[in-house]
Amino acid sequence: MDVVIIGGGLAGLCAALDLRGRGYAVTVLERRQYPFHRVCGEYISNEVLPYLAKLGASPDVLAPARISEFQLSSPAGRVLSAPLDLGGFGISRYVLDEHLQALAAARGVQVLQGTTATAVRFEAATDEQVVELQGGQELRARVVLGAYGKRSTLDRQLQRAFFQQRSPYLGVKYHLRFDQPRNLIALHNFADGYAGISAIEQDKYCFCYLTTRQNLKKHGTIPALEKVVLARNPLLRRILQEAEFLYPQPEVINEISFAPKQAVEDHVLMCGDAAGLITPLCGNGMAMAIHGASVAARHSAAFLEGALGRAALEVAYQQEWQQLFGQRLRVGRAIQRLFGQPVLSEAVVSALRFWPAGIRALMQQTHGHAWEG
Repeated sequence: MDVVIIGGGLAGLCAALDLRGRGYAVTVLERRQYPFHRVCGEYISNEVLPYLAKLGASPDVLAPARISEFQLSSPAGRVLSAPLDLGGFGISRYVLDEHLQALAAARGVQVLQGTTATAVRFEAATDEQVVELQGGQELRARVVLGAYGKRSTLDRQLQRAFFQQRSPYLGVKYHLRFDQPRNLIALHNFADGYAGISAIEQDKYCFCYLTTRQNLKKHGTIPALEKVVLARNPLLRRILQEAEFLYPQPEVINEISFAPKQAVEDHVLMCGDAAGLITPLCGNGMAMAIHGASVAARHSAAFLEGALGRAALEVAYQQEWQQLFGQRLRVGRAIQRLFGQPVLSEAVVSALRFWPAGIRALMQQTHGHAWEG
């Protein structure tokens, strides 16, 4: 096997399509069965469209929502608006991931669903990596990509530094129907968190918010948290009171860590959220995952064709990943510190309302430009 990719999300599937298109034998391991929901804002910057077209994976066939306007509200409901220079599109992970895995499988990628990787080890004698699977099976590959998302038991096995510290953050996601312009993505602040809402396919919207375990613990349940805390923001109160929620329970994820990560761990090339997670407030995590897949695929191909040795591969990949995304992640962490605290959030929103150039500068710092990979 040339490449094993652990994780069948955006980064893993796009990397698989890229490497398979270059002629390599690729296996993707996904612990769940498609289609399924993920806790995600489900907005993607248009910067990825040329690369997706190059992969033969344009989202146009899925009829995504086209998003061109941005709105930000303070906890008290003070609002600022701005155009999105590059724009983006909204599509659910339920639909998009299923589409990408079907394309990958049709092109000869082996997609093993319901399969969990428990460990990865490197064998220097053969210059190969061995992926251990739940149940005792093993897969050998020349390259292993870690594209398994925000957090995995593999992080413990690899002794990754961020995994040793608990994160205070949790994410909650709903799909709903709501009366909001379909070209608008809105971010609404509340005490110790913020929520985003934007259109996806059909007539649906994704409503996703980030808060802390302590905030939830204080109020006991998610409905109580929403009623007591989120609803203090009048724009969020309107969503909670007027929207038609499409599923009885939200998707929830704990221990979301925005701490710095390494893009290479024990010879595994990390991509997507496994390499670094930008704060949701920046709205660029999905685009970064896709962009990171292109970088991982290109460097992996150089190694597989003999243009790079393993040590050079790992150094080159780590350096390019940091060059492309390191500053975005730092800016994202700084921006997040400005929100979630009511007094500070009110001050920032008030100031930015009269400084449109500042809004655009912040967006440019957390987004890239259109590229083909």
